[in-house]
Amino acid sequence: MRLSVQQTAFDPAAELAAFSVAQSTVGAEVSFTGRVRDDTGTLVALEIEHYPGMTEAAISAIMAEAVTRWQLAECLVIHRHGRLATGEAIMMVATAARHRAEAFAAAEYLMDYLKSRAPFWKREITDTGSTWVEAKATDEDALTRW
Repeated sequence: MRLSVQQTAFDPAAELAAFSVAQSTVGAEVSFTGRVRDDTGTLVALEIEHYPGMTEAAISAIMAEAVTRWQLAECLVIHRHGRLATGEAIMMVATAARHRAEAFAAAEYLMDYLKSRAPFWKREITDTGSTWVEAKATDEDALTRW
């Protein structure tokens, strides 16, 4: 189980390659990379804030639950903070399990948790100012299936 909350950019392909090398006894790997998207055509950057220590503890706890619940062989979460430009990778989740159903379910569980419950605060910066990103009902609704 590896967690990295970092300011620096990462290479999703290199991270997945490193993750895969260690998985000789699994039948399935699932990965997801989230990127900064500009829905309005006006986004200059996204700023992500967090409380060091608290963020890692919260994400580590949910990762441990996913490992146990879906009998994962391995689990990876990378999440960035700081100022990110459009198109940059914000986060990555990778799971490895004996079977694909477990790997997919665990990855979706982790992504839903990161989107809704991980202690990050996001602010969109545009040419005209900045606004804090509000929680979305659809993200909250996604948690009800778990």
